[in-house]
Amino acid sequence: MLGFKKRRRARIAGRPFPAEWLAIIEKNVPICRRLPEADRQELRRHILVFLAEKRFEGCGGLEITDEIRVTIAAQACILLLHRQTDYYPGLTSILVYPRTYVAERAHRIVGDMVLEGEDVRLGESWHRGSVVLAWNSVRRGAANPRDGQNVVFHEFGHQLDSAYGKGDNTPVLRDRFSFAAWAQTLGEDFEEFRHSVGRDDEQVLDEYGATDEAEFFAVATECFFEKAGELRDVHPELYEALKDFYQQDPASWPLAPAPGGPP
Repeated sequence: MLGFKKRRRARIAGRPFPAEWLAIIEKNVPICRRLPEADRQELRRHILVFLAEKRFEGCGGLEITDEIRVTIAAQACILLLHRQTDYYPGLTSILVYPRTYVAERAHRIVGDMVLEGEDVRLGESWHRGSVVLAWNSVRRGAANPRDGQNVVFHEFGHQLDSAYGKGDNTPVLRDRFSFAAWAQTLGEDFEEFRHSVGRDDEQVLDEYGATDEAEFFAVATECFFEKAGELRDVHPELYEALKDFYQQDPASWPLAPAPGGPP
C-alpha cells in the first residue's frame, strides 16, 4: 500500500506544472520569489501532489477557483520543503470562507458553568481532518511576506504539530534525543516569551503566541518564514530549533520584495 502511494505521488509530481498556476503564485505568493531555484522546483512538485489529494470546499457562498487552491497550496507546501513528508496525513479538506467569519464558542470556566458566545476568526485547524481559512486573510497574509502574519503558515503549522498532523514531524526529528531536545527548547522559549509578554516587552513574535505552546509554535512558524532575521537575533535557540524542524534557513534567503514592489 505504501509503495503504491509513493509511486502514485511520483507520477503526479512528474506532471507538467500549469503555466496559469505559476502566474497565480507569482502574483499572490511573493515569498516564493525568495526561494532558491531548486526549492521552487520542489515546491511545484509538492503543490501538484497536495492539490491532487486534498479537497477544497467553499463556505459562505464562496466558489472555489484555481486561484484559491493554488494560493493556499503554495504556502502550505513551503512548510514541506526538504522534509520527508506524508502531506499533512491528518488533513482531508480545506474549508474556505470569503472573509473573516464568526464561529460559535463554548468555554467551560468553573465546574459545570459554560460561557457561550461567538468568535471572529481568520482561520482554524481541526485535529480531525480540516483546516478552515478566510480567503481575504489568506490574500492579505501572503501579500506582505515581511510582517510575520500569515494565516496559512499558522494553521498548517498546527497541522504539522504532532497533536494535529498525526506525527508528520517525526521523520525530521530523527531520534528520541533530538525530539526531546527540540521540545525542551520550545518549552523554555515559550515560558520566556509568556513572561516577557506579561512585562509588556516589545516582541518580534505575535503576542497571541503566549496563549499556549500550540499557538506559540504556530506563531513562531509565521515569524520563522517571514521575519527570519529578527527571530534569529532575538530568539536564536528557537530559530535553530525551527531550522532543524523545517530543514530550512529563511534568514539566508534574499530579502522579500516590498508589498506592491517589483518582482
